[in-house]
Amino acid sequence: MNRYILIIIVSLISLLTSCHQHTEGDGHSHGTEDAHAGHSHENTEDLTTTSLTDEQIKSIKLEYGKIEKKQLTASLKANGLLRVPNNNRATVSSLFSGVIKSILVQTGKNVTKGQVIATLTNTSLINMQEEYLSITAKLELAQLEYERQQAMKENNASALKTFQQAATELKTLKARKASLKTQLNMAGINTKTLSSENIQSVLSIKSPISGAISTLNINIGSFVETNTAIAEIVDNSQLHVDLYVYEKDLYKLRNGQTIHFTLTNNPGKEYDADIYSISNTFEPNTKAVSVHATVKGNKQGLIDGMSITALVSLEDATVEAVPVSAIVNHEGQDYIFIVTNGPAANQDEHDHEGHDHEGHNHDDHNHEGHNHDEDHKETKTTASPTGTFFERIPIKRGTTDVGYSEITLLKDVPKDVKIVTNGAFFIMAKMTNQGEAHEH
Repeated sequence: MNRYILIIIVSLISLLTSCHQHTEGDGHSHGTEDAHAGHSHENTEDLTTTSLTDEQIKSIKLEYGKIEKKQLTASLKANGLLRVPNNNRATVSSLFSGVIKSILVQTGKNVTKGQVIATLTNTSLINMQEEYLSITAKLELAQLEYERQQAMKENNASALKTFQQAATELKTLKARKASLKTQLNMAGINTKTLSSENIQSVLSIKSPISGAISTLNINIGSFVETNTAIAEIVDNSQLHVDLYVYEKDLYKLRNGQTIHFTLTNNPGKEYDADIYSISNTFEPNTKAVSVHATVKGNKQGLIDGMSITALVSLEDATVEAVPVSAIVNHEGQDYIFIVTNGPAANQDEHDHEGHDHEGHNHDDHNHEGHNHDEDHKETKTTASPTGTFFERIPIKRGTTDVGYSEITLLKDVPKDVKIVTNGAFFIMAKMTNQGEAHEH
């Protein structure tokens, strides 16, 4: 798609340039042509400035950024995986067997802790509630009998054995009620409001943590046994990086070091992480040690199990760097493009230079309504009076990794200047085409 856009832009520029040159050819007098023939005026300077209209910028999806400080030189490259700690991963199961009645979530859906994700029916749940209500009634009688036997014992009106039997019965009923109460509460049934009129037959299965449903193992109508895995939930908020570093490089690492990493299959965006733990054992069947780092910032788009490529910063040395997409090469020279106020500054400097060529003075070649100085301005100024101006800056490229390249500027630029980070090759294409048009 980008190739087609580039072809369209170049074609339009060629057409406009041709029309402009044809108009100039018709409007100039033969005297002007003779004046130009009198001396050869070849502009040997490269075109360094051009402009794009707002429509062009929008169509090629131009993006901006700044020259950044990156730790690319003193670093260790390693591969690894994104992992979620076990305490941020949950397997949902049911404490009771039964038939799935409803499923309230789907794979990939975010859930909160305590949210109902499914329901099931279970006949034993009804029996437990019935027994709980029955024991509650028996316990009231047992308590009264215990108090009666205790009073009779104090007056020596009852045998000790009868009192002990009443006490044992009371303790047994209390223990059974406490056990049923715990089981029913775990099933989500409030025993405080339980009565013969509101006995429940449906059990709600709730999420133990907040996160996203990664797997769902049930269907409506399926029968699940006790402790059967119903779903898997993953909380990516505590996502971390597991890097695999070989023995020879292990001494270079320590807790607190910064990691810059990209997704192996999508290197366009960089993420940061801090080392918090270094394993003291080797991974099975390898001489690599696992290094754990906490991912910082926005984790959107990161998923447990993704492969990553990382650079571990070993020291504080930093270099100036730009995204790889910001650099374009033309005739063996690397360039970046900066946003500028236009070619006015360069034009003023050039206008103050002498225009005498081999004894010929421009004053001798002035013609009505047109002079050579205006021709030169039209040639030098490649940008239109409207839109955004861009200037190409020659650079020397250094270390390239994690989507960034170290650069050395071969021309001074303003501090915190805005650079083109995406779409630079479109600007170079327009500039190159204008240079070819000027030569003709």
